[in-house]
Amino acid sequence: MKNLLFAFLITFCLVPKLQAKDGYQLWLSYEKIEESKLRQEVGQLFSGIYFFAQNPTYDIIKEEFTRSAEGFLDQKANFLSTRDGDFKLLVGTRSELSQYLGLSQQAEIKNLGEEGYWRGPLEINGKKVYIITGNSPIGVLYGSFDFLKSIQMGEFDLNAENSDQPKVQLRMLNHWDNLDRTVERGYAGFSIWDWHKLPGYIDPRYIDYARANASLGINAVSLTNVNANAWILREDFIEKVKVLADLFRPYGIKVYLTARFSAPIEMGNLETADPLDSDVQAFWKERVQMIYQHIPDFGGFLVKANSEGQPGPHEYGRNHAEGANMLAEALAPFGGNVIWRAFVYSHEIDEDRHKQANLEFEPLDGKFLENVIIQVKNGAIDFQPREPFHPLFGAVDETNLGMEFQITQEYLGQATQLVYLGPMWEEILNTKTYRPGPSSTVASIIDGSDSGQKLTLMAGVSNIGTDRNWTGHLFGQANWYAFGKMAWNPYQDAESIASEWIKLTFGHEQTLLSSIQNIMMESHEAAVNYMTPMGLHHLMGRSHHYGPGPWVEGGRADWTSLYYHKADSQGIGFDRTSSGSNALGQYAPEIVKEWSDPTQIPEKYLLWFHHIPWDFQMKSGKTLWEEMTLHYDSGVKTALEMKKNWQKLEGQLDEERFHHVNQLLSVQIEEARWWRNACLLYFQTFSGKPFPDEIEKPEGDLEYYKSLRFPFAPGIKPNW
Repeated sequence: MKNLLFAFLITFCLVPKLQAKDGYQLWLSYEKIEESKLRQEVGQLFSGIYFFAQNPTYDIIKEEFTRSAEGFLDQKANFLSTRDGDFKLLVGTRSELSQYLGLSQQAEIKNLGEEGYWRGPLEINGKKVYIITGNSPIGVLYGSFDFLKSIQMGEFDLNAENSDQPKVQLRMLNHWDNLDRTVERGYAGFSIWDWHKLPGYIDPRYIDYARANASLGINAVSLTNVNANAWILREDFIEKVKVLADLFRPYGIKVYLTARFSAPIEMGNLETADPLDSDVQAFWKERVQMIYQHIPDFGGFLVKANSEGQPGPHEYGRNHAEGANMLAEALAPFGGNVIWRAFVYSHEIDEDRHKQANLEFEPLDGKFLENVIIQVKNGAIDFQPREPFHPLFGAVDETNLGMEFQITQEYLGQATQLVYLGPMWEEILNTKTYRPGPSSTVASIIDGSDSGQKLTLMAGVSNIGTDRNWTGHLFGQANWYAFGKMAWNPYQDAESIASEWIKLTFGHEQTLLSSIQNIMMESHEAAVNYMTPMGLHHLMGRSHHYGPGPWVEGGRADWTSLYYHKADSQGIGFDRTSSGSNALGQYAPEIVKEWSDPTQIPEKYLLWFHHIPWDFQMKSGKTLWEEMTLHYDSGVKTALEMKKNWQKLEGQLDEERFHHVNQLLSVQIEEARWWRNACLLYFQTFSGKPFPDEIEKPEGDLEYYKSLRFPFAPGIKPNW
């Protein structure tokens, strides 16, 4: 029955490819091949395909070949029932194909690990054939997607070999989805998980979601919000989760859940959630055993504890290691992991928020169990438009560390702005930590090549919702795509990933490719300039985080903008050097030496670490005030140029997607002006200086900008 249901769902999901170009197909559209030589070669391969075994993952590959043959060639893929037929394309694992592989090829493929793949030509009995293989069916699946991608991009070479394997073990999407289908920081509609209808009704969209993730090599998903609800751990909800786990398993995707630390009280009728209490430990062991009875390959728990009001071990005088290890011990017999977030800070601690994660986790280095990984945000504050890398990546030696990026654009225009995040992530991954090791970059810590850690992770906060195009803004798809590519290989560069996504999404006409790539590659720097240039951060509106709010004050200090920019008549910026909070001291001595000097620190981080006089002379020869105004104005000008260049593509793109992006670029320009005007008018009240002649003068009244309210902005619940 289960196999019949699965086959039905896969077949049913073929329907969306008949729809207009509305973005639903993502990068898997399989457009018709026009080039005759490529068309002939691909047609021959699809005319005789033989699979060496039968399993659910191979069924998925067959369906993908069926889709692509119809799209590329407008013909059916011919699957042979016996190997005696005239096969052109062989698909199977290394062990299944061993009779055809030489010893050197077998050794090469074996070294690719369980998820790696090899594809290329072989001569069998005097006949040239093409094979796709790996050490497991999932490796074969990844190789098949890579094969189809090369065809779609017009780069397939029948005579070339290609092999690859992931550099990071866990490549995970973190959904901040609530059980009522709202999504915290979700800008593409509601949650795609319809818990109310599960397990009885299975939305075919779940399969397309799995296809897209598998095509990128994403192999884990956390289904629920890190601000967790204990109800997801009830057995009736686990039965719903099981349906998704069963659907995702053939795609190589494991399911994780967020665990609310206080669940023993809320669900187990206990009076405590103390991790050292034997009854609490028994509760978690029983709960974990129940989950694995339903989901034998359950991945484990993602935990947010003692942060922003979430319960945790601190309530009981325990530390993060004691909390994490308690859960890890429950999961260990089943092979499960604990992903414990390092995003912890408290207004009760009189320390710069930048420092608090290090203060809590550095003393615990080496005290976490081996199936615990600490998930660290790319920067120490909170997914700001630009942050220096998190100092924890260079501070511990005996603890598994994973990266947490944010794909959803909480602080970067949400779903109204085109901001390609690949360059931001690449900047962080390539930064030197000066931790001992051949590379000492953040990437080499994450993938274990320098850190030596055995459990590796890159996680991304999902931007996926129920909008027809999945991500709200069409170009949000590029960020989902870039995350998957960088999670597979954190050394890939953002520009080549952008080029790849454009070819798969819009085609490979060179003028089109060049124009869109230029727009994408300048978009992040533009957003930083019109929002938070030169190291400014946390200037957004309260709660909704939509639009500027450099004047926000009141309540918790570390939830206000004034806490971070510290503008006054003397200057602006947060002194984090030894004369201030000394957060800079959490980095390596080489970084401290360079960044302590305001004339040596990269100017993109200047105001993050220094309080600088308004008349300070910048490297350009201009004053700080003049340079800041020019950055804000430059961001607006780039946004205008982005729209101008997009409009030149009218007629070269389908109308639906062209107008979708064109309208949103108009919105982006207005929002860029809003940011520039509001911030510069506000900061001028401290600098007391005129605006330079060469910028477009900020318009409007500062009090008007302060008066704007957005109680129903997407991704939040009203709090008034």
